[in-house]
Amino acid sequence: MLCDTNIISEFARPQPNFGVLQWVQSVDHIMVSVITLEEIYYGLSAKPNQKIQRFIEQFFTESCTILPVTDEIAQIAGTLRGRLRLQGQTRTQADLLIAATAQVHQLTLITRNIRDFEDCNIVTFNPFTR
Repeated sequence: MLCDTNIISEFARPQPNFGVLQWVQSVDHIMVSVITLEEIYYGLSAKPNQKIQRFIEQFFTESCTILPVTDEIAQIAGTLRGRLRLQGQTRTQADLLIAATAQVHQLTLITRNIRDFEDCNIVTFNPFTR
């Protein structure tokens, strides 16, 4: 399972969504893209919170595997981004790097933002809808 940034952020909330909590109890291991790591630290620098930062640092160190952006992931993301643009669908570079990571590693992407990943040739799951 590859978690999108919004799932990791949800874990840090004082009262995480019940569906997300149910989902995480059924999972053996969580993986995230290095892009998610960047997005989380960007958010923390824009809105500092020491308690959340400590939780996030512990989570990234002890509870998940961080997957890098490889040449193959970058190539797939760029090709996908170009194809979608030609179809009139603008997507962020970050989202397509995350989608390509899921594709290369054959992982289901766990996200609240299913629409951001439509037509990306990956399986998605939204635990917020449970």
